[in-house]
Amino acid sequence: MNTDTDSPRGLAFALGAYMLWGVLPIYMKALSHVPAAEVLAHRVIWSVPVAGAVLIWLGRTADLTAALRSPRMLAMGGLTATIISINWGIYIWAIQNGHTLDAALGYYINPLVTVFLGAATLGERLNRWQTAALALAACAVAVLTWEAGRLPLLALSLTASWAAYAWFKKQLPIGPNQGFMLEVVLLSPFALAWIVWLAITGQGHFASGDLTNSLMLASAGLVTAVPLILYANGAKLLRLTTIGILQYVSPTMIFLVAVFLFHEPFSTAKAVAFPMIWAALAVYTFGMMRARRALA
Repeated sequence: MNTDTDSPRGLAFALGAYMLWGVLPIYMKALSHVPAAEVLAHRVIWSVPVAGAVLIWLGRTADLTAALRSPRMLAMGGLTATIISINWGIYIWAIQNGHTLDAALGYYINPLVTVFLGAATLGERLNRWQTAALALAACAVAVLTWEAGRLPLLALSLTASWAAYAWFKKQLPIGPNQGFMLEVVLLSPFALAWIVWLAITGQGHFASGDLTNSLMLASAGLVTAVPLILYANGAKLLRLTTIGILQYVSPTMIFLVAVFLFHEPFSTAKAVAFPMIWAALAVYTFGMMRARRALA
């Protein structure tokens, strides 16, 4: 595979994933009447048959079987599963409670935090473009902190959990589709126990007489697994530079949904901070492309 060119198929996969993530808040908002923990449990449970069908189609079920027999793989998979469940839970709660703009902010600053983590934990040197981008992002966070009187913890929690997930996911010696299946399989007993408990106590929304609720919750597997699988397969067929640019598609769509569809308040501080984040991303992307041309 030539990693110096972009495959049209890879571009379609990755763009499809980011666009699906961009409209995901609409689905989550429609389930605002269902507690975030219950929605999270259904995301896990209904992802299992979708991810399982993909593995059967790819003929990679043996990889999953081997992983389930390896204590090391189970431990690593348990760690990534825990982190992604935390990220999903924060995200669901944010959308349901009118903090979609915070979710957009969190995913905007994620690539910049990843660069910072690389420098802080792996000793990677920052170039001047990355330094400038991080400085702009830090100023934006400072503006939001000044307005609220505290750090934008929701956005930073989403960023930190996703960055940690991506970092540990790279250490998982298994394919992306198999890794996702391993994660949801490990989470399933806890998710199923919670759903059963809700049903027994009469608090559950699935199969409780409302067909719309049941269908939407059962769809959680598709809206969770499909974009992840599209992204995992698209990323393998694209240059890192292309992926770096495409990753801004979903937070931009989330931002537009928050402002124009959900009508979330766009304060003066946000009107200052978001352009600073956009400028930081522009500087970061320019530096990334410049560095790639220098190596060509």
